[in-house]
Amino acid sequence: MRHEERQHALLSASGADRWLACPPSARLEEEFPDTESKAAAEGTLAHELAEMKVRNYFFTKEFGKRKLNNAVKKLKEDNLWQEEMQRHTDTYLEYLKNTALSLKSAPGVRIEQRVYFREYTFADPKSRIEGSGIADCILLYGDMVHVIDFKYGQGVPVHAKENPQLQLYALGAYHLYRMLYPIAQIKLTIVQPRLDAVSEWECSVEELLKFGEYVKERAALAVKGEGEFAPGKDTCRFCRARELCEARAKYNVRLAFFTDQKPSLIRREEVGEYLKKGEDVANWLEDLKRYALKECLAGKEIRGWKAVEGRASRAWTDMDAAFDVLMRGGIAPEAMLWERKPLTLAQVEKLVGKKEFQEAVGEFVVKKPGKPTLVQEADPRPAVTNQITAADAFGLDA
Repeated sequence: MRHEERQHALLSASGADRWLACPPSARLEEEFPDTESKAAAEGTLAHELAEMKVRNYFFTKEFGKRKLNNAVKKLKEDNLWQEEMQRHTDTYLEYLKNTALSLKSAPGVRIEQRVYFREYTFADPKSRIEGSGIADCILLYGDMVHVIDFKYGQGVPVHAKENPQLQLYALGAYHLYRMLYPIAQIKLTIVQPRLDAVSEWECSVEELLKFGEYVKERAALAVKGEGEFAPGKDTCRFCRARELCEARAKYNVRLAFFTDQKPSLIRREEVGEYLKKGEDVANWLEDLKRYALKECLAGKEIRGWKAVEGRASRAWTDMDAAFDVLMRGGIAPEAMLWERKPLTLAQVEKLVGKKEFQEAVGEFVVKKPGKPTLVQEADPRPAVTNQITAADAFGLDA
């Protein structure tokens, strides 16, 4: 099955983090079309390329260099093709190669393997309730099932620790291979090359099966459209019902306008909790505005609002002809009409490739500290402060 032909079902593994946290959202989403963004389509193309490279490496006899080159040539005809996909998929392949080569013996390798977890989501083959998923790569070695997922996105970092999607894949892999392998340990890995991130997490089979029992409880609610709504930044981010969800609207209005608070100042001790609760307020307003604009443009009424033409912009009909006229009138092109500016460091690195960039000009690059930003305590980066330490004050060495 080609990547773009996959359909998201009611309880999909990819949406598990949402319906596990907010069970009634699964049925609510059914009222909205399942559309694919440009970023998702780019991810699909990159996944196809990654799959081909992995298949060529592990199964060279069946999928040799000629087949790989022909397949890649066809992918390059896609309008969404970007040459940097080559580099990022190489990073994913490198992780798999290094993992396999570090083992005492060759692992069992399953690429784009469909695994089944129907007993946890109460699915049957005829229903739209998801009972299976396709894992990018599964390595089987010793007493370990190792599920590796390739993420091409760069907007949201994804972590392997207790990741619901990968845990469902692991449950399916465990039941599929437990008769052939003495499985006792589970390892989950997410390779997100555009963020230079590799996230790994391990657990025992007992811990995984305990997660499976939790899935059963939540899936039973989700199938019926029951349970408590849990609006928030993470649960609502990719939900198709996020624009019109009443629970999300009430939650954010209450937070935004403190409708359940007395008109007094909040304490410093409460600030962190309000920041966590209010993270989705701005996102919700933007989602609502986007929906309202779409409806107004379709000729439907949004009481108190209308769509108007925004600020107009100007463009040349023929820039070369216009510049010729200006130059004939005495305007010097080097001084007035063209601006010469270097590419940014990131643009140069993208142009020549990360490895080549580092080898050629890495000595000329210095990493400056970023502007302080506020994140939740779970973020792995060390905390920074403006508070002056004794060492700073007296010029002492650390």
